[in-house]
Amino acid sequence: MKILILKPSSLGDVVQALPVLRLLKRHLPASEIYWWIDSGLAPLLAGDSDLAGVIRFERKRWAAPRHWPEMARSIAGLRAQKFDWVIDLQGLARSGAFAWLANGQLLIGLDEAREGARGFYDVVVPRASFHTHAVDWYRAVLPRLGVPMHDNFVWLPEQPSAAAAVAAKWPAGRARWIALQPGARWLNKRWPAEHFAALSRLLGAEFPETRFAILGSAADQPLGEIISRAAPERCLNLAGQTSLPEMIEWLRRCELMVTNDTGPMHVAAALGKPVIAVCGPTEPSRTGPYRQRARVVQTKLPCVPCLKAYCTWPQLMECMTAISPAEVFARARRELARRD
Repeated sequence: MKILILKPSSLGDVVQALPVLRLLKRHLPASEIYWWIDSGLAPLLAGDSDLAGVIRFERKRWAAPRHWPEMARSIAGLRAQKFDWVIDLQGLARSGAFAWLANGQLLIGLDEAREGARGFYDVVVPRASFHTHAVDWYRAVLPRLGVPMHDNFVWLPEQPSAAAAVAAKWPAGRARWIALQPGARWLNKRWPAEHFAALSRLLGAEFPETRFAILGSAADQPLGEIISRAAPERCLNLAGQTSLPEMIEWLRRCELMVTNDTGPMHVAAALGKPVIAVCGPTEPSRTGPYRQRARVVQTKLPCVPCLKAYCTWPQLMECMTAISPAEVFARARRELARRD
């Protein structure tokens, strides 16, 4: 049995789709499973023992016509594999077309009426309801393939080389580490960095043994600096300093994460870490930390959730700025107290 999974992006979406891989491999241990993924996220799956291979999608490179021959060769390589099942977990016209071109024996995909991707599929899996979480929607393809669903798997196995690199570069000591994620792709998903700074002061005063690992991309480094200035002896600004596998291993060593709604939030949830997610324009029941809805902090406004990447509310980004550091601190204090 040869299987191709298409889920190229983004980080959070790929992480949320991993249970499909884990359960396929548990039920069909002799199967060869391949994953079609954006080249920038390929390190997430590098060396994964459940995969026979990773097929890189060079999205940015292939946007230029001069590189289309490369894309054609990649598609020819997919077809040559002669897949039994092709599973499109992206549900977009682009992924649906690639899935169809792979020419597998059975093509199954998600349908949310976006871009007409369902026209490519042999089997269509709709979202059960508006509030169905993404993880549960992805997993819904499995019963259609006769694969049982359960939770007996390791979502994100440790990457020993990355764990060793983290230990060598940043010794943990005896501190209780809390991860802070001040960045997000949408500006209106960002809780103010000044609020994160105030939170770090409150937590440091209450729990003197805590230290804060500030995560994010290089673009988030200025946000990390704002937080670090509030408690320089407690904060480690890692924004832009870690590889993707190192970021995952950092979250594995942390006791708690306080975050905006962004990719690393899903990593922490997959690792089983308690996640306090500050949400504004998004719907936590659909895309929040999996099975941690009670830990989400979200204000009540007529516009929430707007599901938009930009704010049109008269009080700009009030859904985020109105959530006080004291409110998030109260949630974090309860989580840390449980672990004393």
